[in-house]
Amino acid sequence: MAAALPALALGAGLLVAAWRWLRGAARPGPGRGGSMRGKTVIITGANSGLGRAAAAELLRMRARVIMGCRDRARAERAAREIRAEVGERADGAGELVVRELDLASLRSVRAFCHRVLQEESRLDVLINNAGIFQCPYMKTEDGFEMQFGVNHLGHFLLTNLLLGLLKNSAPSRIVVVSSKLYKYGEINFEDLNSEISYNKSFCYSRSKLANILFARELARRLEGTGVTVNSLHPGIVRTNLGRHVNIPLLAKPLFNLVSWAFFKTPLEGAQTSIYLASSPDVEGVSGKYFGDCKEEELLPKAMDDLVARKLWDISEVMVGLLK
Repeated sequence: MAAALPALALGAGLLVAAWRWLRGAARPGPGRGGSMRGKTVIITGANSGLGRAAAAELLRMRARVIMGCRDRARAERAAREIRAEVGERADGAGELVVRELDLASLRSVRAFCHRVLQEESRLDVLINNAGIFQCPYMKTEDGFEMQFGVNHLGHFLLTNLLLGLLKNSAPSRIVVVSSKLYKYGEINFEDLNSEISYNKSFCYSRSKLANILFARELARRLEGTGVTVNSLHPGIVRTNLGRHVNIPLLAKPLFNLVSWAFFKTPLEGAQTSIYLASSPDVEGVSGKYFGDCKEEELLPKAMDDLVARKLWDISEVMVGLLK
């Protein structure tokens, strides 16, 4: 039996490799035809994972990309790597800019937006991409439960502070990265900050449900302004988002094999964000939810307008937009 294990492992590896190759052959490659020349894009969490992949592709499409990142050193390193991958253009089109942004700090969000409003004459696309996943219980600088604070409240304040510039740059777009895991979340107005109880999986799902409700309510408020808002799920992607998830040491090799075979690469996962940010196919489309570059249906709880409006009102107070 022991002698057969290497052969079984080799066979499994070959089968996985074949599946991976077939999956890659069946999936269309990233779009290269569009142009974002003359357009300015902000991407939160752009130093790794989905955000980094989207930044590279939009730079390739000649956009001016502002990377809003918490760790400036890591962001600068990622920017250098992206420039090396994409290459410098002779005509000077396309630019990558790093700006410090910590979504766990409302002070940092306000400072970031203040600088953007001072330095940028236009903003064509805002991609709310950054997120934290199933972390142990901890609080943001302002005392909010970390997942709700970063994934929802930080982006809520960021978007509201930049709305004037987005409106002045219309037609413009807001893209909100959510997750299919929203299905397991509930908006509990009695314990939004998880002071009574905390479950890291539930709280992540709640923050992703909040993303969708926020996008729908914002789309309603922006009707007729030329600013569109859409949310999306990227699928299951191999990123460092799961750094807080504990996998037993003995199971890691199997998990790595499965993730390599079946999870999307960051570039594959970023395709819907890139599509919503740049494609003429969704020009004027707002308040929708997408996956794999196609509109998808939502569960009723993600389309509850009364809950969305109440969440908006409470969020305004929590981030200090209203006293």
